[in-house]
Amino acid sequence: MPEPLTLNTRCCIAGGGPAGMMLGLLLARAGVEVLVMEKHADFLRDFRGDTVHPSTLEVMHELGLLPEFLARPHDEVSELHAFVGGTEVALVDCSRLRTHCRFIALMPQWDFLDFVCEQAQRYPSFRLIRSAEVTDVIERDGCVTGVRVNTAEGVLDVRADLTIGADGRRSAVRAAAALVVRDIGAPIDVLWLRLPRRPGDPATTGAHVNRGVFLGMLNRGSYWQCAYVLGKGGTAALQARGLEAFRAALVRAVPLLADRVHLLASWDDVKLLSVAVDRLERWWKPGLLCIGDAAHAMSPIGGVGINLAVQDAVAAANVLGGPLADRDVGAQALTPLLARVQKRRLFPTRVTQAAQVAIQNRVLGVVVDPANTAPMAVPRQMRLLNRFPLLRILPAWAVGVGARPEHVHIIRS
Repeated sequence: MPEPLTLNTRCCIAGGGPAGMMLGLLLARAGVEVLVMEKHADFLRDFRGDTVHPSTLEVMHELGLLPEFLARPHDEVSELHAFVGGTEVALVDCSRLRTHCRFIALMPQWDFLDFVCEQAQRYPSFRLIRSAEVTDVIERDGCVTGVRVNTAEGVLDVRADLTIGADGRRSAVRAAAALVVRDIGAPIDVLWLRLPRRPGDPATTGAHVNRGVFLGMLNRGSYWQCAYVLGKGGTAALQARGLEAFRAALVRAVPLLADRVHLLASWDDVKLLSVAVDRLERWWKPGLLCIGDAAHAMSPIGGVGINLAVQDAVAAANVLGGPLADRDVGAQALTPLLARVQKRRLFPTRVTQAAQVAIQNRVLGVVVDPANTAPMAVPRQMRLLNRFPLLRILPAWAVGVGARPEHVHIIRS
């Protein structure tokens, strides 16, 4: 077997998702030589998180990129509603936030990543290699010194002073580095599907809850992007009941879909997201730091995953950008800084995951219980939000901004 080719860089990022690409951009701005390894040939993956929240839009503003970013095709949502047993309840109102953008931007994740990539490629110290799958870490004396990568041209060893694991919830990097994962638990899974919007459909983005069915619907202009919530591992039983029974469940939740559910021709039109909520006990070891889903897998509740990943990237760049730009700072001197990044981001991660788990266990798990066939009543807390509009800023802040939002340190090469 031929010896692997070797490539050297200051910082190697495994994974070209929101965390990896944003960190690559920020480090390149700081003058750091950074190499991003993305296992796919492009960013086109259907039903990826595409809710870009005010916190991420604020980062774009701080980078001076907001007008360019919002010039890309997107939809804007400032309010989120729920329909419980047919009763409409207003839950979230972003219009009262003190941010530059008081809305959630709905933009396909591949467009988001293409934009960030284009901005990063303006800097000569940034490089992206596609179709490059990281399979292992390279260690020496207990320190990660790089990664092994499968590419179309063969095996590549990338040597780096710092390796970033940003390769998602099934991270090969964290597994290879034997980092300990704490499984917090998720009693639900989500089926994603698309159905066309018809003239006369409401414009509201929100959730529909009724008689054992929870269906989230995002208004994407020409179509509805729908999230059907079911109990963990319930896909096989659902499919055994047949596609017609599934169509009927969708109509039970949202009667206006009756004239279009027949367009779901087979189960190939429905994509499963196996929900996981977990986090690493320690996000780092000498020479390695994990961020984004590789450090903490989030539930799709609130659509906060992409935004937590971006916040991780901003925090990591703020702490590591200056030292990495200084070639006199060696790999050993970077190790204490890795712990600082985890300490900075652990609090918002814990808060967000605790809220998600509470909603999963106390609301969604109950709603989608197959034994739950009674019409839903509007919970008292939701009635309060409907009665006192000012209260809606609280869930708007929790979803749109979150605990401990990060701000970009203005570092330019």
